[in-house]
Amino acid sequence: MTDTVRRILNARVYDVAVRTPLDPMVRLSERIGAPVLLKREDLQPIFSFKIRGAYNRIAQLAEAARAAGVICASAGNHAQGVALSAQTLGIQAIVVMPVTTPSIKVDAVRHFGGEVVLHGDTFDEAYAHARTLEAARGLTFVHPYDDADVIAGQGTIAVEILHQHPNPIEAIFVPIGGGGLAAGIASYVKFLRPETKVIGVEPVDAASMKAAIDAGNRVVLDRVGLFADGVAVRQAGEQTYPLCRDLLDEVILADTDAMCAAIKDIFEDMRILAEPAGALSLAGLKSYALRNGTPHGALVAISSGANMNFDRLRHVAERAEVGEERELLLAVTIPEEVGSYRRFIHTLGSRTVTEFNYRYAAGSKAHVFVGLQLRDAKHEKREIVGELERLGYGVIDLSADETAKLHVRYMVGGRAAALTDELVLRCEFPERPGALLRFLDGVGTDWNITLFHYRNHGADYGRVLVGLQVPDSDRARFFERLTALGYPYEDETGNDAYRLFLRG
Repeated sequence: MTDTVRRILNARVYDVAVRTPLDPMVRLSERIGAPVLLKREDLQPIFSFKIRGAYNRIAQLAEAARAAGVICASAGNHAQGVALSAQTLGIQAIVVMPVTTPSIKVDAVRHFGGEVVLHGDTFDEAYAHARTLEAARGLTFVHPYDDADVIAGQGTIAVEILHQHPNPIEAIFVPIGGGGLAAGIASYVKFLRPETKVIGVEPVDAASMKAAIDAGNRVVLDRVGLFADGVAVRQAGEQTYPLCRDLLDEVILADTDAMCAAIKDIFEDMRILAEPAGALSLAGLKSYALRNGTPHGALVAISSGANMNFDRLRHVAERAEVGEERELLLAVTIPEEVGSYRRFIHTLGSRTVTEFNYRYAAGSKAHVFVGLQLRDAKHEKREIVGELERLGYGVIDLSADETAKLHVRYMVGGRAAALTDELVLRCEFPERPGALLRFLDGVGTDWNITLFHYRNHGADYGRVLVGLQVPDSDRARFFERLTALGYPYEDETGNDAYRLFLRG
Protein backbone atom coordinates (compact mmCIF):
# COMPACT_ATOMS: atom_id res chain seq x y z
CA MET A 1 0.00 0.00 0.00
CA THR A 2 2.84 2.42 0.85
CA ASP A 3 4.46 1.90 -2.54
CA THR A 4 1.13 2.49 -4.28
CA VAL A 5 0.55 5.72 -2.33
CA ARG A 6 4.03 6.92 -3.26
CA ARG A 7 3.29 6.22 -6.91
CA ILE A 8 -0.06 8.02 -6.67
CA LEU A 9 1.55 11.17 -5.25
CA ASN A 10 4.15 11.11 -8.03
CA ALA A 11 1.69 10.27 -10.81
CA ARG A 12 1.63 12.32 -14.00
CA VAL A 13 -1.96 12.76 -15.09
CA TYR A 14 -2.73 16.47 -15.36
CA ASP A 15 -0.95 17.03 -18.67
CA VAL A 16 -4.14 15.68 -20.20
CA ALA A 17 -6.62 14.80 -17.40
CA VAL A 18 -8.61 17.39 -15.44
CA ARG A 19 -9.44 17.72 -11.73
CA THR A 20 -13.10 16.80 -11.78
CA PRO A 21 -15.69 18.26 -9.37
CA LEU A 22 -17.31 16.42 -6.47
CA ASP A 23 -20.93 17.45 -6.94
CA PRO A 24 -23.84 17.03 -4.51
CA MET A 25 -26.80 14.97 -5.68
CA VAL A 26 -29.52 17.07 -4.08
CA ARG A 27 -32.58 15.02 -4.97
CA LEU A 28 -31.06 11.67 -4.08
CA SER A 29 -29.63 13.10 -0.85
CA GLU A 30 -33.15 14.13 0.18
CA ARG A 31 -34.50 10.66 -0.57
CA ILE A 32 -31.72 8.87 1.29
CA GLY A 33 -31.53 11.34 4.18
CA ALA A 34 -27.76 11.84 3.91
CA PRO A 35 -25.36 13.81 1.70
CA VAL A 36 -24.60 11.96 -1.55
CA LEU A 37 -21.68 13.25 -3.60
CA LEU A 38 -20.80 12.27 -7.17
CA LYS A 39 -17.21 12.39 -8.44
CA ARG A 40 -17.61 13.58 -12.02
CA GLU A 41 -15.09 11.54 -14.01
CA ASP A 42 -17.52 11.77 -16.93
CA LEU A 43 -16.03 15.27 -17.43
CA GLN A 44 -12.63 13.95 -18.51
CA PRO A 45 -11.58 14.58 -22.15
CA ILE A 46 -12.56 11.01 -23.07
CA PHE A 47 -15.61 11.09 -20.71
CA SER A 48 -14.00 8.45 -18.48
CA PHE A 49 -11.45 8.09 -15.67
CA LYS A 50 -9.40 5.72 -17.84
CA ILE A 51 -7.34 8.63 -19.19
CA ARG A 52 -5.57 8.93 -15.80
CA GLY A 53 -4.08 5.43 -15.67
CA ALA A 54 -3.32 5.24 -19.38
CA TYR A 55 -1.46 8.56 -19.44
CA ASN A 56 0.51 7.88 -16.26
CA ARG A 57 1.67 4.52 -17.63
CA ILE A 58 2.73 5.89 -21.01
CA ALA A 59 4.33 9.01 -19.52
CA GLN A 60 6.67 6.82 -17.44
CA LEU A 61 8.13 5.07 -20.51
CA ALA A 62 11.82 5.40 -21.35
CA GLU A 63 12.75 7.07 -24.65
CA ALA A 64 13.44 3.76 -26.44
CA ALA A 65 10.02 2.40 -25.48
CA ARG A 66 8.35 5.63 -26.56
CA ALA A 67 10.02 5.44 -29.93
CA ALA A 68 8.78 1.87 -30.46
CA GLY A 69 5.17 2.73 -29.58
CA VAL A 70 2.44 1.27 -27.41
CA ILE A 71 -0.39 -1.21 -27.88
CA CYS A 72 -3.51 -2.18 -25.96
CA ALA A 73 -6.60 -4.35 -26.32
CA SER A 74 -9.89 -2.68 -25.52
CA ALA A 75 -13.35 -2.08 -26.93
CA GLY A 76 -14.11 0.84 -24.63
CA ASN A 77 -12.78 3.69 -22.58
CA HIS A 78 -9.24 2.37 -22.07
CA ALA A 79 -8.77 2.37 -25.84
CA GLN A 80 -9.59 6.07 -26.03
CA GLY A 81 -7.36 6.80 -23.02
CA VAL A 82 -4.36 5.10 -24.63
CA ALA A 83 -4.98 6.80 -28.00
CA LEU A 84 -5.28 10.31 -26.54
CA SER A 85 -2.34 9.81 -24.17
CA ALA A 86 -0.10 8.62 -26.99
CA GLN A 87 -1.22 11.46 -29.23
CA THR A 88 -0.42 14.00 -26.50
CA LEU A 89 3.07 12.53 -26.02
CA GLY A 90 3.75 12.08 -29.74
CA ILE A 91 3.84 8.27 -29.54
CA GLN A 92 2.43 5.69 -31.97
CA ALA A 93 -0.54 3.77 -30.49
CA ILE A 94 -2.13 0.58 -31.82
CA VAL A 95 -5.49 -0.44 -30.39
CA VAL A 96 -6.79 -3.97 -31.00
CA MET A 97 -10.59 -4.14 -30.82
CA PRO A 98 -13.03 -7.01 -31.43
CA VAL A 99 -14.76 -6.96 -34.82
CA THR A 100 -18.04 -6.60 -32.88
CA THR A 101 -17.03 -3.18 -31.50
CA PRO A 102 -19.64 -0.50 -32.42
CA SER A 103 -18.38 2.01 -34.99
CA ILE A 104 -18.82 4.92 -32.58
CA LYS A 105 -16.05 3.48 -30.38
CA VAL A 106 -13.78 2.68 -33.32
CA ASP A 107 -14.23 6.20 -34.68
CA ALA A 108 -13.44 7.72 -31.26
CA VAL A 109 -10.08 5.91 -31.11
CA ARG A 110 -9.21 7.00 -34.63
CA HIS A 111 -10.19 10.57 -33.76
CA PHE A 112 -7.48 10.56 -31.08
CA GLY A 113 -4.89 9.30 -33.55
CA GLY A 114 -4.90 5.61 -32.64
CA GLU A 115 -4.36 2.92 -35.26
CA VAL A 116 -7.24 0.46 -34.95
CA VAL A 117 -6.79 -3.26 -35.61
CA LEU A 118 -10.06 -5.21 -35.63
CA HIS A 119 -9.59 -8.85 -34.65
CA GLY A 120 -11.82 -11.58 -33.26
CA ASP A 121 -15.36 -11.65 -31.92
CA THR A 122 -14.44 -11.31 -28.23
CA PHE A 123 -12.12 -9.32 -25.99
CA ASP A 124 -10.10 -12.46 -25.23
CA GLU A 125 -9.35 -12.93 -28.93
CA ALA A 126 -8.44 -9.25 -29.34
CA TYR A 127 -6.24 -9.41 -26.24
CA ALA A 128 -4.35 -12.48 -27.50
CA HIS A 129 -3.75 -10.81 -30.86
CA ALA A 130 -2.50 -7.63 -29.17
CA ARG A 131 0.02 -9.67 -27.20
CA THR A 132 1.21 -11.31 -30.42
CA LEU A 133 1.70 -7.91 -32.07
CA GLU A 134 3.46 -6.63 -28.94
CA ALA A 135 6.10 -9.35 -29.20
CA ALA A 136 6.45 -9.17 -32.97
CA ARG A 137 6.90 -5.38 -33.16
CA GLY A 138 8.63 -4.62 -29.86
CA LEU A 139 5.74 -2.51 -28.57
CA THR A 140 4.86 -1.74 -24.93
CA PHE A 141 1.54 -3.24 -23.82
CA VAL A 142 -0.59 -0.85 -21.74
CA HIS A 143 -2.81 -3.00 -19.54
CA PRO A 144 -6.23 -1.55 -18.65
CA TYR A 145 -5.87 -2.29 -14.92
CA ASP A 146 -3.15 -4.77 -13.95
CA ASP A 147 -0.19 -2.37 -13.86
CA ALA A 148 1.31 -0.38 -10.97
CA ASP A 149 1.41 2.91 -12.91
CA VAL A 150 -2.14 2.46 -14.18
CA ILE A 151 -3.33 1.79 -10.61
CA ALA A 152 -1.48 4.90 -9.41
CA GLY A 153 -3.01 7.06 -12.12
CA GLN A 154 -6.52 5.97 -11.14
CA GLY A 155 -5.65 6.55 -7.48
CA THR A 156 -5.29 10.31 -8.09
CA ILE A 157 -9.09 10.40 -7.93
CA ALA A 158 -8.85 9.64 -4.20
CA VAL A 159 -6.40 12.51 -3.67
CA GLU A 160 -8.93 14.89 -5.19
CA ILE A 161 -11.89 13.50 -3.23
CA LEU A 162 -10.18 13.91 0.15
CA HIS A 163 -9.08 17.46 -0.73
CA GLN A 164 -12.54 18.38 -1.96
CA HIS A 165 -14.37 16.98 1.07
CA PRO A 166 -12.33 17.35 4.28
CA ASN A 167 -15.45 16.60 6.36
CA PRO A 168 -16.29 13.03 7.40
CA ILE A 169 -16.95 10.51 4.65
CA GLU A 170 -18.60 7.28 5.73
CA ALA A 171 -17.95 5.40 2.49
CA ILE A 172 -16.61 5.77 -1.04
CA PHE A 173 -18.19 3.43 -3.60
CA VAL A 174 -15.99 2.32 -6.49
CA PRO A 175 -16.94 0.32 -9.61
CA ILE A 176 -14.82 -2.78 -10.15
CA GLY A 177 -13.91 -4.43 -13.44
CA GLY A 178 -10.35 -5.68 -13.18
CA GLY A 179 -9.83 -3.66 -9.99
CA GLY A 180 -7.37 -0.91 -10.99
CA LEU A 181 -9.60 1.97 -9.88
CA ALA A 182 -10.60 0.26 -6.63
CA ALA A 183 -7.00 -0.69 -5.78
CA GLY A 184 -5.74 2.85 -6.34
CA ILE A 185 -8.51 4.58 -4.41
CA ALA A 186 -8.47 2.10 -1.51
CA SER A 187 -4.69 2.37 -1.13
CA TYR A 188 -4.75 6.14 -0.75
CA VAL A 189 -7.93 6.43 1.34
CA LYS A 190 -6.93 3.70 3.81
CA PHE A 191 -3.46 5.26 4.16
CA LEU A 192 -4.85 8.72 4.96
CA ARG A 193 -8.31 8.09 6.42
CA PRO A 194 -8.56 4.45 7.51
CA GLU A 195 -11.92 5.12 9.17
CA THR A 196 -13.52 5.81 5.78
CA LYS A 197 -14.97 2.71 4.15
CA VAL A 198 -14.03 1.89 0.58
CA ILE A 199 -16.65 -0.37 -0.97
CA GLY A 200 -16.34 -2.04 -4.34
CA VAL A 201 -19.39 -2.52 -6.55
CA GLU A 202 -19.66 -5.18 -9.27
CA PRO A 203 -22.47 -6.34 -11.56
CA VAL A 204 -24.10 -9.46 -10.22
CA ASP A 205 -23.27 -11.23 -13.50
CA ALA A 206 -19.62 -10.08 -13.67
CA ALA A 207 -18.43 -10.30 -10.06
CA SER A 208 -14.86 -11.52 -10.63
CA MET A 209 -13.33 -9.64 -7.68
CA LYS A 210 -15.94 -10.82 -5.18
CA ALA A 211 -15.51 -14.37 -6.44
CA ALA A 212 -11.75 -14.09 -5.93
CA ILE A 213 -12.08 -12.64 -2.42
CA ASP A 214 -14.61 -15.32 -1.43
CA ALA A 215 -12.43 -18.11 -2.85
CA GLY A 216 -9.16 -16.78 -1.42
CA ASN A 217 -7.52 -16.69 -4.85
CA ARG A 218 -8.15 -15.37 -8.36
CA VAL A 219 -10.74 -17.34 -10.26
CA VAL A 220 -11.88 -17.21 -13.89
CA LEU A 221 -15.61 -16.77 -14.38
CA ASP A 222 -17.19 -19.02 -17.00
CA ARG A 223 -18.96 -16.01 -18.51
CA VAL A 224 -19.81 -12.41 -17.71
CA GLY A 225 -22.85 -10.28 -18.43
CA LEU A 226 -22.28 -7.53 -20.95
CA PHE A 227 -24.75 -4.81 -20.00
CA ALA A 228 -22.05 -2.98 -18.02
CA ASP A 229 -19.39 -3.72 -20.61
CA GLY A 230 -16.92 -1.32 -19.00
CA VAL A 231 -16.54 -3.70 -16.05
CA ALA A 232 -17.20 -7.04 -17.76
CA VAL A 233 -13.98 -8.78 -16.67
CA ARG A 234 -13.73 -12.55 -16.18
CA GLN A 235 -10.74 -12.49 -13.79
CA ALA A 236 -9.50 -9.94 -11.24
CA GLY A 237 -6.01 -8.56 -11.86
CA GLU A 238 -2.92 -10.22 -10.44
CA GLN A 239 -1.74 -6.93 -8.90
CA THR A 240 -5.16 -5.51 -8.07
CA TYR A 241 -6.55 -8.59 -6.30
CA PRO A 242 -4.33 -8.51 -3.17
CA LEU A 243 -4.86 -4.75 -2.74
CA CYS A 244 -8.64 -5.08 -3.05
CA ARG A 245 -8.70 -8.18 -0.84
CA ASP A 246 -6.77 -6.44 1.95
CA LEU A 247 -8.17 -2.89 1.69
CA LEU A 248 -11.80 -3.02 0.58
CA ASP A 249 -14.39 -3.13 3.35
CA GLU A 250 -16.78 -5.16 1.20
CA VAL A 251 -17.99 -5.75 -2.35
CA ILE A 252 -21.65 -5.06 -3.17
CA LEU A 253 -23.38 -6.56 -6.21
CA ALA A 254 -25.87 -4.69 -8.39
CA ASP A 255 -28.13 -6.03 -11.13
CA THR A 256 -29.12 -4.48 -14.47
CA ASP A 257 -32.27 -2.87 -13.10
CA ALA A 258 -30.37 -1.22 -10.23
CA MET A 259 -27.84 0.23 -12.70
CA CYS A 260 -30.64 1.57 -14.91
CA ALA A 261 -32.27 3.20 -11.89
CA ALA A 262 -28.92 4.78 -10.96
CA ILE A 263 -28.51 6.12 -14.50
CA LYS A 264 -31.89 7.78 -14.08
CA ASP A 265 -30.90 9.22 -10.68
CA ILE A 266 -27.75 10.76 -12.15
CA PHE A 267 -29.74 12.22 -15.03
CA GLU A 268 -32.37 13.72 -12.73
CA ASP A 269 -29.73 15.36 -10.50
CA MET A 270 -27.01 16.24 -13.03
CA ARG A 271 -28.67 16.10 -16.48
CA ILE A 272 -25.94 13.75 -17.73
CA LEU A 273 -26.23 10.24 -19.13
CA ALA A 274 -23.88 7.85 -17.39
CA GLU A 275 -22.97 4.59 -19.08
CA PRO A 276 -24.01 1.46 -17.13
CA ALA A 277 -20.53 0.98 -15.60
CA GLY A 278 -20.47 4.70 -14.81
CA ALA A 279 -23.61 4.38 -12.68
CA LEU A 280 -22.59 1.10 -11.04
CA SER A 281 -21.06 2.64 -7.92
CA LEU A 282 -24.19 4.73 -7.30
CA ALA A 283 -26.32 1.59 -7.53
CA GLY A 284 -24.13 0.08 -4.79
CA LEU A 285 -24.38 3.27 -2.72
CA LYS A 286 -28.18 3.13 -2.82
CA SER A 287 -28.19 -0.53 -1.80
CA TYR A 288 -25.86 0.26 1.11
CA ALA A 289 -28.00 3.21 2.27
CA LEU A 290 -31.17 1.11 2.17
CA ARG A 291 -29.49 -1.63 4.19
CA ASN A 292 -27.57 0.47 6.73
CA GLY A 293 -29.79 3.45 7.47
CA THR A 294 -28.52 6.96 8.18
CA PRO A 295 -24.74 7.19 7.66
CA HIS A 296 -22.24 9.08 9.83
CA GLY A 297 -20.83 11.22 7.05
CA ALA A 298 -21.14 11.68 3.31
CA LEU A 299 -21.54 8.88 0.80
CA VAL A 300 -19.42 9.27 -2.34
CA ALA A 301 -19.98 7.52 -5.67
CA ILE A 302 -17.80 7.77 -8.76
CA SER A 303 -19.39 8.56 -12.11
CA SER A 304 -16.67 6.66 -13.91
CA GLY A 305 -17.81 7.17 -17.49
CA ALA A 306 -20.45 8.61 -19.82
CA ASN A 307 -19.74 6.83 -23.10
CA MET A 308 -23.33 5.70 -23.49
CA ASN A 309 -24.50 4.26 -26.81
CA PHE A 310 -27.63 6.20 -27.76
CA ASP A 311 -29.38 2.96 -28.77
CA ARG A 312 -29.30 1.83 -25.13
CA LEU A 313 -31.52 4.62 -23.86
CA ARG A 314 -34.77 2.79 -24.61
CA HIS A 315 -33.61 -0.26 -22.68
CA VAL A 316 -32.40 1.84 -19.74
CA ALA A 317 -35.66 3.80 -19.55
CA GLU A 318 -37.72 0.59 -19.57
CA ARG A 319 -35.69 -1.03 -16.81
CA ALA A 320 -35.13 1.99 -14.55
CA GLU A 321 -38.66 1.95 -13.08
CA VAL A 322 -38.38 -1.72 -12.16
CA GLY A 323 -34.89 -1.14 -10.74
CA GLU A 324 -36.18 1.65 -8.54
CA GLU A 325 -39.12 -0.59 -7.61
CA ARG A 326 -41.48 1.96 -9.09
CA GLU A 327 -43.05 -0.60 -11.44
CA LEU A 328 -44.56 -3.98 -10.61
CA LEU A 329 -44.83 -6.56 -13.42
CA LEU A 330 -47.41 -9.27 -12.90
CA ALA A 331 -48.82 -12.27 -14.72
CA VAL A 332 -52.47 -12.53 -13.64
CA THR A 333 -54.82 -15.40 -14.48
CA ILE A 334 -58.43 -14.33 -15.01
CA PRO A 335 -61.55 -16.29 -16.15
CA GLU A 336 -61.96 -16.36 -19.95
CA GLU A 337 -65.57 -15.17 -19.87
CA VAL A 338 -67.65 -12.12 -20.68
CA GLY A 339 -67.11 -9.31 -18.16
CA SER A 340 -63.97 -10.71 -16.51
CA TYR A 341 -61.68 -8.24 -18.26
CA ARG A 342 -63.75 -5.29 -16.96
CA ARG A 343 -63.91 -6.74 -13.44
CA PHE A 344 -60.14 -7.12 -13.36
CA ILE A 345 -59.56 -3.52 -14.48
CA HIS A 346 -62.02 -2.37 -11.84
CA THR A 347 -60.00 -4.30 -9.23
CA LEU A 348 -56.90 -2.28 -10.14
CA GLY A 349 -58.85 0.88 -9.33
CA SER A 350 -57.08 4.22 -9.82
CA ARG A 351 -53.58 2.78 -9.94
CA THR A 352 -51.49 3.87 -12.93
CA VAL A 353 -51.15 1.05 -15.46
CA THR A 354 -47.80 1.16 -17.30
CA GLU A 355 -48.40 -1.88 -19.51
CA PHE A 356 -51.24 -4.20 -20.33
CA ASN A 357 -51.00 -7.20 -22.66
CA TYR A 358 -53.87 -9.59 -23.26
CA ARG A 359 -55.07 -11.82 -26.10
CA TYR A 360 -58.00 -14.19 -26.22
CA ALA A 361 -57.10 -17.83 -25.64
CA ALA A 362 -59.44 -20.77 -25.99
CA GLY A 363 -60.29 -22.43 -22.69
CA SER A 364 -61.58 -21.34 -19.31
CA LYS A 365 -58.62 -19.19 -18.25
CA ALA A 366 -56.82 -16.18 -19.73
CA HIS A 367 -53.47 -14.71 -18.78
CA VAL A 368 -52.80 -10.97 -18.56
CA PHE A 369 -49.36 -9.32 -18.47
CA VAL A 370 -49.75 -6.08 -16.52
CA GLY A 371 -47.39 -3.36 -15.28
CA LEU A 372 -48.37 -1.06 -12.42
CA GLN A 373 -46.68 2.11 -11.21
CA LEU A 374 -45.76 2.02 -7.51
CA ARG A 375 -45.50 4.87 -5.04
CA ASP A 376 -44.36 2.89 -2.01
CA ALA A 377 -42.74 -0.32 -3.24
CA LYS A 378 -42.11 -1.78 0.20
CA HIS A 379 -45.77 -1.97 1.18
CA GLU A 380 -47.74 -1.43 -2.02
CA LYS A 381 -46.40 -4.48 -3.86
CA ARG A 382 -47.48 -6.81 -1.06
CA GLU A 383 -50.83 -5.03 -0.83
CA ILE A 384 -51.59 -5.36 -4.57
CA VAL A 385 -50.59 -9.03 -4.82
CA GLY A 386 -52.48 -9.87 -1.64
CA GLU A 387 -55.66 -8.13 -2.82
CA LEU A 388 -55.63 -9.91 -6.19
CA GLU A 389 -55.06 -13.30 -4.57
CA ARG A 390 -57.85 -12.62 -2.06
CA LEU A 391 -60.22 -12.05 -4.98
CA GLY A 392 -59.26 -15.41 -6.47
CA TYR A 393 -56.85 -14.35 -9.18
CA GLY A 394 -53.72 -16.37 -9.85
CA VAL A 395 -50.75 -14.00 -9.57
CA ILE A 396 -47.03 -14.35 -10.38
CA ASP A 397 -44.61 -11.47 -9.78
CA LEU A 398 -42.41 -11.15 -12.90
CA SER A 399 -40.52 -8.02 -11.78
CA ALA A 400 -37.28 -9.99 -11.38
CA ASP A 401 -37.76 -12.30 -14.37
CA GLU A 402 -35.13 -11.47 -17.01
CA THR A 403 -36.87 -13.35 -19.81
CA ALA A 404 -40.17 -11.62 -19.10
CA LYS A 405 -38.57 -8.17 -19.09
CA LEU A 406 -36.33 -8.67 -22.11
CA HIS A 407 -38.63 -10.65 -24.40
CA VAL A 408 -42.03 -11.95 -23.30
CA ARG A 409 -43.58 -8.54 -22.56
CA TYR A 410 -43.24 -7.76 -26.30
CA MET A 411 -44.56 -11.13 -27.47
CA VAL A 412 -47.76 -11.70 -25.48
CA GLY A 413 -50.44 -13.35 -27.60
CA GLY A 414 -48.12 -15.36 -29.81
CA ARG A 415 -49.21 -18.90 -28.96
CA ALA A 416 -48.74 -21.81 -31.33
CA ALA A 417 -51.43 -24.48 -31.29
CA ALA A 418 -50.50 -28.18 -31.24
CA LEU A 419 -46.79 -27.46 -30.83
CA THR A 420 -44.87 -30.23 -29.08
CA ASP A 421 -41.31 -30.73 -27.84
CA GLU A 422 -40.53 -26.98 -27.76
CA LEU A 423 -37.27 -26.01 -26.08
CA VAL A 424 -36.75 -22.28 -25.35
CA LEU A 425 -33.32 -20.68 -24.85
CA ARG A 426 -32.23 -17.17 -23.94
CA CYS A 427 -28.97 -16.51 -25.80
CA GLU A 428 -26.43 -13.77 -26.41
CA PHE A 429 -25.33 -13.20 -30.00
CA PRO A 430 -22.48 -10.89 -31.06
CA GLU A 431 -23.90 -7.78 -32.74
CA ARG A 432 -22.36 -8.43 -36.13
CA PRO A 433 -23.52 -9.62 -39.55
CA GLY A 434 -23.67 -13.39 -39.77
CA ALA A 435 -24.07 -14.10 -36.03
CA LEU A 436 -27.51 -15.67 -36.47
CA LEU A 437 -26.34 -17.62 -39.52
CA ARG A 438 -23.40 -18.99 -37.52
CA PHE A 439 -25.83 -20.08 -34.81
CA LEU A 440 -28.10 -21.83 -37.32
CA ASP A 441 -25.21 -23.47 -39.13
CA GLY A 442 -23.75 -24.64 -35.82
CA VAL A 443 -27.01 -26.09 -34.57
CA GLY A 444 -27.73 -27.64 -37.94
CA THR A 445 -31.00 -28.49 -39.66
CA ASP A 446 -32.05 -31.37 -37.42
CA TRP A 447 -34.38 -29.21 -35.31
CA ASN A 448 -37.14 -26.84 -36.35
CA ILE A 449 -37.06 -23.22 -35.08
CA THR A 450 -40.44 -22.37 -33.51
CA LEU A 451 -39.87 -18.96 -31.90
CA PHE A 452 -37.45 -16.07 -32.28
CA HIS A 453 -37.35 -12.64 -30.62
CA TYR A 454 -34.60 -10.03 -30.74
CA ARG A 455 -34.40 -6.34 -29.84
CA ASN A 456 -31.39 -4.07 -30.26
CA HIS A 457 -30.22 -2.82 -26.86
CA GLY A 458 -27.27 -0.76 -28.07
CA ALA A 459 -24.71 -3.22 -26.74
CA ASP A 460 -21.97 -5.27 -28.36
CA TYR A 461 -24.10 -8.39 -27.84
CA GLY A 462 -27.77 -8.86 -28.68
CA ARG A 463 -30.23 -10.71 -26.47
CA VAL A 464 -32.26 -13.36 -28.26
CA LEU A 465 -35.08 -15.67 -27.24
CA VAL A 466 -35.22 -18.71 -29.52
CA GLY A 467 -37.43 -21.79 -29.53
CA LEU A 468 -36.73 -25.10 -31.25
CA GLN A 469 -38.55 -28.42 -31.49
CA VAL A 470 -36.23 -30.90 -29.80
CA PRO A 471 -37.67 -34.25 -28.64
CA ASP A 472 -36.60 -35.38 -25.16
CA SER A 473 -34.73 -38.32 -26.65
CA ASP A 474 -32.59 -35.94 -28.73
CA ARG A 475 -31.84 -33.22 -26.20
CA ALA A 476 -28.48 -34.55 -25.05
CA ARG A 477 -27.20 -34.39 -28.64
CA PHE A 478 -28.69 -30.91 -29.12
CA PHE A 479 -27.06 -29.44 -26.00
CA GLU A 480 -23.74 -31.04 -26.90
CA ARG A 481 -23.82 -29.26 -30.25
CA LEU A 482 -24.99 -25.98 -28.67
CA THR A 483 -22.18 -26.06 -26.10
CA ALA A 484 -19.60 -26.61 -28.85
CA LEU A 485 -20.93 -23.53 -30.64
CA GLY A 486 -19.89 -21.34 -27.71
CA TYR A 487 -22.76 -18.85 -27.47
CA PRO A 488 -23.81 -18.18 -23.83
CA TYR A 489 -27.35 -19.39 -23.15
CA GLU A 490 -29.91 -20.13 -20.44
CA ASP A 491 -32.62 -22.81 -20.75
CA GLU A 492 -35.95 -20.98 -20.21
CA THR A 493 -38.32 -23.83 -21.09
CA GLY A 494 -39.65 -23.85 -17.54
CA ASN A 495 -39.95 -20.05 -17.27
CA ASP A 496 -43.32 -18.86 -15.90
CA ALA A 497 -43.69 -15.98 -18.37
CA TYR A 498 -43.09 -18.33 -21.32
CA ARG A 499 -45.44 -20.94 -19.87
CA LEU A 500 -48.31 -18.48 -19.36
CA PHE A 501 -48.05 -16.34 -22.49
CA LEU A 502 -46.24 -18.20 -25.27
CA ARG A 503 -46.40 -21.96 -24.89
CA GLY A 504 -48.93 -23.72 -27.09
